[in-house]
Amino acid sequence: MFDLNTIINIPPYSLNKGDKSALFNMAIASLTAHHYERCENYHRILRTLNYNCHSETDYYDSPFLPVRLFKDFDLLSVEKSEISKTMTSSGTSGQKVSRIYLDKTTAVLQTKVLNKIVSETIGQQRLPLLIIDSRSVVKNRALFSARGAGILGFSMFGKDVTYALDESMELDADSIASFYEKYNSDKCLIFGFTYIIWEYFIRKLIETDQKLLLDKSIIIHGGGWKQLNEQAIDNELLKKHIIETCGISNVFNYYGMVEQTGSIFTECEEGYLHCSIFSDVITRRDDFSICDKNERGLVQLLSLIPVSYPGHNLLSEDIGEILGEDDCKCCRLGKYFRIYGRAENAELRGCSDTVERI
Repeated sequence: MFDLNTIINIPPYSLNKGDKSALFNMAIASLTAHHYERCENYHRILRTLNYNCHSETDYYDSPFLPVRLFKDFDLLSVEKSEISKTMTSSGTSGQKVSRIYLDKTTAVLQTKVLNKIVSETIGQQRLPLLIIDSRSVVKNRALFSARGAGILGFSMFGKDVTYALDESMELDADSIASFYEKYNSDKCLIFGFTYIIWEYFIRKLIETDQKLLLDKSIIIHGGGWKQLNEQAIDNELLKKHIIETCGISNVFNYYGMVEQTGSIFTECEEGYLHCSIFSDVITRRDDFSICDKNERGLVQLLSLIPVSYPGHNLLSEDIGEILGEDDCKCCRLGKYFRIYGRAENAELRGCSDTVERI
């Protein structure tokens, strides 16, 4: 089976189209065969598709799973005794959630890849970390929600981790004041889910006419765009409000899902999401044919991380557009793209669209 550790020390945006295609043709085929042999439900799906795991196939033609399958089936490629962590997607009351089963190997790979990707944006040094959320989200470390997993994942980049919200999702004035007093002139990292940052932090600062000037800091955020869009808050307007209330211009959105934790796509200085060497995207039309560049379609996500479950090749319910490859002005190699939200009539799914998902 493909061993991701063989490429873990390669810079995450350093492979051009030809080199990355060769890597993914080999790696995705290896992972597909691995899960075919070890996951009974995945085996049945590929048999139904008459897919030959031993044929030489371009990874564009390899079988993908609708991401919603993880809501209806237990899909795992290890013995249950080897599961060390179970992650769940967000869901409103009454909705099914995805359940993702991790063994120690996959959990370690997630951490390694996340570290490589995020370090490209914030640097190698651990920074004072302000988390725009409540500590209660991460109480159960054996069963992680998408928000809890994100918080724990990004906590490894920080020191003196401080939570800006109390258990009632109100501003924790004492904690925020203490953090500001210690680090207002330092480079800090601020992390949270997009909707939480807007609804419970930036919006509250605006309403109470407060400012928290941490102009040397970096904000990384992702998830929960649906409700912001309903409030007519897009990425550029959110950045404008953050600059006005916090003085922070280094604000980077990221895109990802709990079904492929670790394989996040981060926004560059030009405002585009980027694929690293550990992941890729393909956009498809309604008939599943491949979209052209600058054509919107359903987003297919590929990741080299999942070993304990068949999550390496998934069709999401999101609409996106690939804008180019190897030629972004930020100088990162690989595809760069935009996400436009959920496909029409798709079941609501997001990292933190409502607070009731804590």
